[in-house]
Amino acid sequence: MNETIISSLNAAIEGKSETESLAILADLFPGEVVFSTSLGYEDQVITDFILKNNLNITIFTLDTGRLFGETYMTLQKTNNRYDTKIKVYYPQTDSVETLVSTKGPLSFYDSVENRKECCFIRKVEPLNRALKGAKIWVTGIRAEQSGNRHDMPQLEWDEAHQLVKFHPILHWSFEEVKGYVKSNGIPYNPLHDKGFVSIGCAPCTRAIQEGEDFRAGRWWWEDESKKECGLHAK
Repeated sequence: MNETIISSLNAAIEGKSETESLAILADLFPGEVVFSTSLGYEDQVITDFILKNNLNITIFTLDTGRLFGETYMTLQKTNNRYDTKIKVYYPQTDSVETLVSTKGPLSFYDSVENRKECCFIRKVEPLNRALKGAKIWVTGIRAEQSGNRHDMPQLEWDEAHQLVKFHPILHWSFEEVKGYVKSNGIPYNPLHDKGFVSIGCAPCTRAIQEGEDFRAGRWWWEDESKKECGLHAK
């Protein structure tokens, strides 16, 4: 059944532009298409697609409580630019209080298990609430971001959340993303100009050096093969 759904949707958007594809999905699943933005370069492109064309797609973001000040500024500028209010989901207060009280504010540096626990409380659980009732989850994933994303299909079934994920700019290059942002005057996180490519929580994100992998700045103290937070885990 899931393969049939994916096949049908692939046929519906075949040969269509990114914006046309988003519009088709929004029409097929009215009120059931959501887009998760971290307010990075890629997500700002998709936000522009959605809001500039008044598509019936709900945009939300996750505030972990550990974001950079520049990220909050980008959220404010985006809301002002498009005269909108991106929906914000927060972690459960009790869970955060218990984690910090029992393990301290920086437990994620001690082990992969601790880091994943923090990611689950601050990101995965809020995401699960944000996706409740959705049929299509739009993301800003690009194939060149990491090895395990290189062979992703543009439309895929997410078994964990029982919905379809759509990656409209999957095959865009980083230069294409930056070019679109610049040519359309889209607000973007100023940390991108300081070597930050993938921007997450402040304690877990650093700028990357020339020649480093796109994801090298995330959880830089961990083994490369373990660098996912669980939002897009299989």
